[in-house]
Amino acid sequence: MAPKHRLYTPEIAEEILERLEDGEGLATICRLEGMPSEGAVRYWAQTDHDGFAARYAQARARGLEKHSDEIIAIADTARDTDSASAARVRIDARKWILSKLMPKQYGDRVALDHSGEIAMAEIPDDKLDSRVKALIGQAGGSES
Repeated sequence: MAPKHRLYTPEIAEEILERLEDGEGLATICRLEGMPSEGAVRYWAQTDHDGFAARYAQARARGLEKHSDEIIAIADTARDTDSASAARVRIDARKWILSKLMPKQYGDRVALDHSGEIAMAEIPDDKLDSRVKALIGQAGGSES
């Protein structure tokens, strides 16, 4: 079996990237005649074959942005109950994929990172002393 990078041509790579930017899924693109397998394309991205990784990531992001634009268009064209139900399914599918693949922009939750550290110099000595005593008491220790 030939190595996957041998299937690479700049023309095929460019077509794949353009289709991804248009919002097509990689599986759909790779099912087309003359296209490499999904595994080959992912291998190109993983190994950054011919500088493919950054272009692939950018094309995927642009394709996802297109889906976010489609959500508005789909919602705006729903005119009756039947089309509204169908539109809701299409919108929900796009919202779900956006929330999973681009959680910082489209996720439901904001994650807060905190080290748990506080600036000890900013705590008055009397409050710090009483807190330390309370923690020692909870731990079952004794003060020295």
